[in-house]
Amino acid sequence: MAFTLAPLPYPASALEPHIDAQTMEIHHGRHHKAYVDNANKALDGTKWADMSPVEVMRQLADLPENIRTAVRNNAGGHVNHTMFWESMAPVGNGGGGEPSGSLMEAIKRSFGEFSHFKDEFAKAAMSRFGSGWAWLCVKDGNVTICSTANQDNPLMGQAIAGCGGIPILGLDVWEHAYYLKYQNKRADYVGAWWNVVNWPEVAKRFAAAK
Repeated sequence: MAFTLAPLPYPASALEPHIDAQTMEIHHGRHHKAYVDNANKALDGTKWADMSPVEVMRQLADLPENIRTAVRNNAGGHVNHTMFWESMAPVGNGGGGEPSGSLMEAIKRSFGEFSHFKDEFAKAAMSRFGSGWAWLCVKDGNVTICSTANQDNPLMGQAIAGCGGIPILGLDVWEHAYYLKYQNKRADYVGAWWNVVNWPEVAKRFAAAK
């Protein structure tokens, strides 16, 4: 079954003032749509066309070389953005605050205070040169932070993406994710993004990953 572009889980303006409506409309309706369309085109007629996007990510190394790069970029973009939209929610309606329960316990085991975790995650986002993502992953029962280039995803594995694990939270640091509002001030975008992180959704992913 072909990949499909799901609607945003909230109105495009719902994350303002932290992420503006125009950015959300362009990011979802143009960029994400292009990833979906190009992934479907690359996979058309192959056995992977009927797999879930996540399964395609896990089998990336098995794809023929003539389509592997296109699938890596575009199916990766689809998987990453699908998680990204779901990882955010409006302030006061699931967005912002801090995690609780076992997720918070895991964060404190790995990073000490929650504020230190935020600093380390922001560091991963800020140190990614050019386009890419910062991730919170579950690996060997613990939570870890890593960063990938372009539309790579930890599900692709260490050999391909440069980090591995099951991602439970990802931050898009491509310029198209923030440039209309923040221009070249990536740090301001990263700081504002914490206000819309959907920790209940991340906690669900954490529980499933364990």
